[in-house]
Amino acid sequence: MSTRRWWDVAVAGALAVLAVMAIEGSGGGAPARIGALLSLAAVGVAYLGWGRLAIARATDRPEVPPSVADTGFRVVVIVSCGVATAFDPSMATLQTLVFPFLWVLARTYRGAVLLNITLATVTGLGLWISGGRTADAAVQAAAIEGISLAFALAMGTWISRIVEAGAYQRRLVEELTLAQDELAAAQRDAGSAAERERLAREIHDTIAQSLTSLVMLTQRTRSELAAVPGDTSAVADSLDLIESTGRDALTEARALVASMSPVRAADGDLAHTVTRLAERFERETGIQVTVDLTGLDPAGTAGSAGLDRSLEVVLLRCGQEGLANVRKHSGAGAARVTIARTPHEVALTVTDNGRGLGAYRPESEHGFGLTGMRDRVGLVGGRLEVTDAANGSGTVLRVTLPLLATAPSTGGRG
Repeated sequence: MSTRRWWDVAVAGALAVLAVMAIEGSGGGAPARIGALLSLAAVGVAYLGWGRLAIARATDRPEVPPSVADTGFRVVVIVSCGVATAFDPSMATLQTLVFPFLWVLARTYRGAVLLNITLATVTGLGLWISGGRTADAAVQAAAIEGISLAFALAMGTWISRIVEAGAYQRRLVEELTLAQDELAAAQRDAGSAAERERLAREIHDTIAQSLTSLVMLTQRTRSELAAVPGDTSAVADSLDLIESTGRDALTEARALVASMSPVRAADGDLAHTVTRLAERFERETGIQVTVDLTGLDPAGTAGSAGLDRSLEVVLLRCGQEGLANVRKHSGAGAARVTIARTPHEVALTVTDNGRGLGAYRPESEHGFGLTGMRDRVGLVGGRLEVTDAANGSGTVLRVTLPLLATAPSTGGRG
């Protein structure tokens, strides 16, 4: 009965039946019949003018206090019920429609009880008037309205408890659904991280090892070739080319393994993780890396407390990709990783003293490096900039992330 359509049917049907009862069964003559019909008409007009909207507001937005129109509608139906009963005692049946009205329109349980008591009192007064205003009529009216009120309160309380239980169960279902979605997202992220780690191990254990063996075999072949008489310069040149190609491919494989390696945030905070990343990169490449952390305590006492986990992942992955680009493209001898945190944003900057961008422009990137980084940064509302260094030597990669962004987990597209 919470939709307008069903209320329309209930009101129209009840008023039609009561109108027939007033016309056919009124014992007070024409004045009583006219008075009862006018009272019923007042209820119908008030329902069309105010009641339908009042019920819609009460069911859709129960937290909003009732308006003047809502209060006026309640006054009209209560008074009309009493007046109709004063003209014709059979019109007390109108209570069966008005009691539910008052329960629906009340914003609180206490308010519903007070409105029901008011209706029972006014209708009882109408019964006493229509009964001749005698002591017996008063007793009879009190008995009838006492039973009606008790039944209305019992039914209203029962239905209210059912509605509250249903609302509570809906909230539980919504919370459970949200928890299941979060769990599914966490499981997807964990699965993605595990798959990246597995692929990194496979690349390291197969391709990287095979390339290492290729370089070693080339070196051994060159040593053996030195003992062969005659001109072997052409063969030596081919071996140099094979070794150079193998070393380049090995460097690429190691960079790929490094970029796909999982972020071990559980072993320390963001400052520790970035520092270890730079140390490992320096050992692997021989490129000197300087780490500068502003707003992040390397000792972990302040650390990255309050920095969202998704932002940490983005910063670490971008740092890995930035250093991988230094390894692959820059020809640099030194690099710097800077993370600066302010009250509103955190910025990661990777610079090097290499050859710079030259004719290359980030917009022409067709691989997975900068494109993937740009997508990752965009998911948390950040921005990525890649430019030549101001002094004309080297490249500057800068990632800026807003601290107030509420971003989904980015998983780990390396």
